[in-house]
Amino acid sequence: MPETHQTTRPLAGRTALVTGGATRVGAAIGRTLHAAGAHLVIHYRRSAEHAEALQAELEQHRPGSVTLVQGDLLETATLPDLIARVIAASGRLDVLVNNASTFYPTPIGEATEAHWQDLMGTNAKAPFFLAQAAASELTKRQGCIVNLVDIHAERPHRAHPIYSMAKAANAMMVKTLARELAPAVRVNGVAPGAILWPENFFEDADRLAILERIPLNRPGTTQDIADTVLFLAQSGYITGQILAVDGGRSVQQ
Repeated sequence: MPETHQTTRPLAGRTALVTGGATRVGAAIGRTLHAAGAHLVIHYRRSAEHAEALQAELEQHRPGSVTLVQGDLLETATLPDLIARVIAASGRLDVLVNNASTFYPTPIGEATEAHWQDLMGTNAKAPFFLAQAAASELTKRQGCIVNLVDIHAERPHRAHPIYSMAKAANAMMVKTLARELAPAVRVNGVAPGAILWPENFFEDADRLAILERIPLNRPGTTQDIADTVLFLAQSGYITGQILAVDGGRSVQQ
């Protein structure tokens, strides 16, 4: 018996916005939500070439099913307009994935106010104000928000104090928005572990040391994260939760 349309495309008729959706984890999430039937809106800041390539790739399967929106999420005053552009393009917004983030070390003695503004801005301020801008439409659609958190929201990452604090704020955002926007909007988070190594960041010895602390003894994949986002987008009775996708790293000492 062939699979039903609802089974193969559970997000058919819905629109999903993925911030920072042109590359890496964001692109994997976008591909997965699109394959599930969603009209995909890819937000990008500077990655126009990657965004356009991903749009072309996906629209080979479903023409007219991908919209691109450019914007700097740190410019808070522009976020209501960004949401308005999403709705104008597809007629609705059902799923907001707050994926865009910056990540780099800020050792004590070297951290600057510019680092603080950037890391707190992309990981806490921008997701909050984008969620606020989208709240009315998501309420109308009985939609959901999924934040990309981090296992280091609970286990501080050495030499990354500002990033760890910013992700801790992001984790609390999941819980407080789940209360503030209930019962109409569900809000959850995904906390990746070792998924994609930052480019030109870790030495091989550092990577090996990290892998030795993962019970599954291997890094995860971007698809692991994307599948979890899709699960949370579909799960109608889960809200205020953060799922660690880390191979068991968060249970280790």
